[in-house]
Amino acid sequence: MNIVVNEELKAYIDPLTPEEHEALERSILTEGCRDALVLWGDVLVDGHNRYAICQKHGLPFQTVQNTRFQSIEDVHLWMIDQHLGRRSISDFVRGVLALRKKDIVTERRARSANVSSSTTDAEAPASSAASADDASVPPPPPLNSREAIAKAARISSTQVQMIEKIQKQAAPEVVAAVKSGTISINAAAAVASLPAEEQVAAANAGKDELKLAAKRAREAKRKPREDDAETSSDTESPPFDVADSEQVQALKQRVAALESENKALREQIATLQLQLAAA
Repeated sequence: MNIVVNEELKAYIDPLTPEEHEALERSILTEGCRDALVLWGDVLVDGHNRYAICQKHGLPFQTVQNTRFQSIEDVHLWMIDQHLGRRSISDFVRGVLALRKKDIVTERRARSANVSSSTTDAEAPASSAASADDASVPPPPPLNSREAIAKAARISSTQVQMIEKIQKQAAPEVVAAVKSGTISINAAAAVASLPAEEQVAAANAGKDELKLAAKRAREAKRKPREDDAETSSDTESPPFDVADSEQVQALKQRVAALESENKALREQIATLQLQLAAA
């Protein structure tokens, strides 16, 4: 049997750690290769590690064809869904895979919309045939919000937001640290806001320094907010002024005088009312 290993597909999903690969090899040597390798024609889609181990030890294995794939995008989506269905992968990897799926689905839907809008009546039969072929692969639902991405990855929308930040801003060394579980997603997102040189230095120094770097990043972010709050407070409550105090005292005296005059007027009115009643 001729099996083609496509290096791009092999690298599409993060490789096993040395410990995970060793455990898989022990399992196959003990129990054999129980799960069939998935092929697309002669291209290996799923089971690269199992295939390599079986080849190394001369062990037999089974294969199965997935005839529903119409394009390399179908293969990528299937690979992502297979890994998202596993419990052993970390939340970070789940988020990365779900974001990757979002990009594929978004691009595919945009392409389909463009094709539909440019299709003429003369092209309708060919378009219908193509649609029938594509129908063999159910169209994935759109992932047009962080909530939808989070649901697909079984993580929180806040984690999705932090993973997006890590992918955009984090140095490769920081990404490697969060992938390996050296630091949390939260800490990696904080470190990602630091200058690249500081990120690399912290990652090379190890776990403790990464945690300190995350703490520095959070404090740096918090300080401008505190400064803004102090500025706002100063604006709303101006400093004490002696002239203002004297003005307040004068107003108080004026109020007291008016109240006294008002009292005298009420007494005069009362006296007049008594005189009128007596008359």
